[in-house]
Amino acid sequence: MSHSMHRRTFLATAGALAVAATAPTAQAASAPRITTAFALPGDRVYPEGIGLDPRTGTAFVGSYTTGAVYRAAPGCRTAEVFLPAGADGRHTANGLKVDRAGRLWVIDSTSGVDVYDVRDRALLTRFQVPGDEPRFVNDLAIAPDGTAYLTDSTRAVVYAVTPADLARARGKVASLRVGHDLSTVRDPRSSDACAINGIVADPAGRYLLVVDMTGGGLYRIDLASGAVRQVALHGGDLKHGDGLELAHGTLWVAHNTVNTVSRWRLDADVDTARLERRVTDAALQIPTTLARRHGRLLVVRSQFDKGGPMGPGTPETPFTVAWVSGI
Repeated sequence: MSHSMHRRTFLATAGALAVAATAPTAQAASAPRITTAFALPGDRVYPEGIGLDPRTGTAFVGSYTTGAVYRAAPGCRTAEVFLPAGADGRHTANGLKVDRAGRLWVIDSTSGVDVYDVRDRALLTRFQVPGDEPRFVNDLAIAPDGTAYLTDSTRAVVYAVTPADLARARGKVASLRVGHDLSTVRDPRSSDACAINGIVADPAGRYLLVVDMTGGGLYRIDLASGAVRQVALHGGDLKHGDGLELAHGTLWVAHNTVNTVSRWRLDADVDTARLERRVTDAALQIPTTLARRHGRLLVVRSQFDKGGPMGPGTPETPFTVAWVSGI
């Protein structure tokens, strides 16, 4: 499927989301603090994904509109270009993660994922979605055993790339394989939309969590059995849910078009999630993904609605990644 057709699918979905119901009022609590963590050079960045190097804390951020990847070390106020726009033929970059071996995974929504060595920027391998049917590869998570899991918002599947797959594909182009199919369990209202979006792996390696941004549901994938079940949500839903972050039984969610970040408490068996805090602020500027560092959230401010893939207008420059404290 061509890049332009993918882009039209995304625009149609985003437009529908943008006019959906607004988020509920933030719960009574001390107001969170939203500040700028670092800026991204360029006037057409429209950032989407973020990944932290677990060894150094360095942040990598991708541009949805150019495919460039930026790097910001802890304390850095302005990121540097790590991979230029159009690198290796990639013209969009959304989901990003860095694994424990120092490999940077960069999703191209139109085709698959590129894997780089962060030390020398070398492209190690590329995994592509097989076939010609529509696809929108969106986000990824890396489990403790090194397996990477990638969501496809159009096909409602999760691809899996094991360490063995990666070793076999080194220096070549390989096909992504479906690890889990969510097409039969997601909300039926999402059947014709880009729905399956953010994904996160349990630090203990037991399960994955995937959000349905259109239906507002949360799904748990058991990594031992492959079973998929919906998590019961109490206090709200996850509509417009995009990036996820998980630590110590707490789940944080970026709700993109409603400028919201929410925090949920999971029970021990991850059968239920209870809303603890929901903060809505225009200063979040269409938050797409997030990462947690030292008790604070780094939140990507995409500005997709200001001349980007969600609508006309002029963005505020420079594009930035925010610190959000108190949630």
